Amino acid sequence: MGAAGIIGTGSYLPEEVVTNEDLTQIVDTSDAWIRERTGIRERRRASALQATSDLCLEAARQALDDAGVRAAELDLIIVATVTPDMAFPATGCLVQDRLGARKAWAFDLEAGCSGFLYGLVLGGQLIGGGFARYVLLIGAETFSRIVNWSDRNTCVLFGDGAGAVVLGPVPEGYGILAAKMAADGSGGKWLFQPAGGSRLPASEATVQQRLHTIHMQGREVFRFAVRYMEEVSLASLQQCGLAPADIDLFVPHQANLRIIDAARRRLGLPEEKVAINLDRYGNMSSASIPVALDEASRTGQLKAGDRVLLAAFGAGFTWGAAVVRWSKDAGRTGARL
Repeated sequence: MGAAGIIGTGSYLPEEVVTNEDLTQIVDTSDAWIRERTGIRERRRASALQATSDLCLEAARQALDDAGVRAAELDLIIVATVTPDMAFPATGCLVQDRLGARKAWAFDLEAGCSGFLYGLVLGGQLIGGGFARYVLLIGAETFSRIVNWSDRNTCVLFGDGAGAVVLGPVPEGYGILAAKMAADGSGGKWLFQPAGGSRLPASEATVQQRLHTIHMQGREVFRFAVRYMEEVSLASLQQCGLAPADIDLFVPHQANLRIIDAARRRLGLPEEKVAINLDRYGNMSSASIPVALDEASRTGQLKAGDRVLLAAFGAGFTWGAAVVRWSKDAGRTGARL
């Protein structure tokens, strides 16, 4: 088994910016109320003509260009999302066709906000096991399609966007060093979209009752998120013999600034070691970590050899963490252990 890691990154954010002030025009809220409770000041919204696959495509093209990999070389495409274009075919297949990645197999992965990390582990294992050389992993959401715009407790939280990475072989000692994934289905009742599946198929009643939108008990989600993100982060660090002090950058899922701060303090990390884009993009679910990685890479915040801790918690409940030795440009820069 060889080492597998991230060799290219990309992201796409829709042009329309929805500020907190904009939301005060449609729900009983204020900029101060939103910032104090979430840390969010604005988020992006896809246009009426954009679906999740459109966002995926832009981020994917950037990541492929950054990695120097052609679409024809891809062996697998994974799209982590809970807002696919449609129930089937998979959004991953739609992206595969539009990219022209003819030899790649493709599928969607639904694990809520933990979807990107679930996909990272799967893609890394397939490369390490010799079943693939290049894997395109995309986290993308169009939450503006499923939020209840009359519910101030949820509509202020979510944004649209896509982040992508290309996974491939990297020098030994780089790439994915350790990972720990988990799930607890008993928490599903705290964050879910009731209708649209086989349990409650679409009907006039489900539409009128807004059962096709996000339903969330924020206090319960907060309580579990802080606890589990700390536990799984420490477990993944222990797997590879590292401590929080060894981490160069912590990239948590961008759900709520209070959750991020609580997790950071429990891990004993200084603020300057935490990547945050929540204030500009809101909660983009599976897209938040890859978008943050792309920004950190392009601004020089991440350098070859840096040790990165990724952690997420989402609907399911699902959660996970991974420790990555930043491998982008490792072979070209001559970075050493």
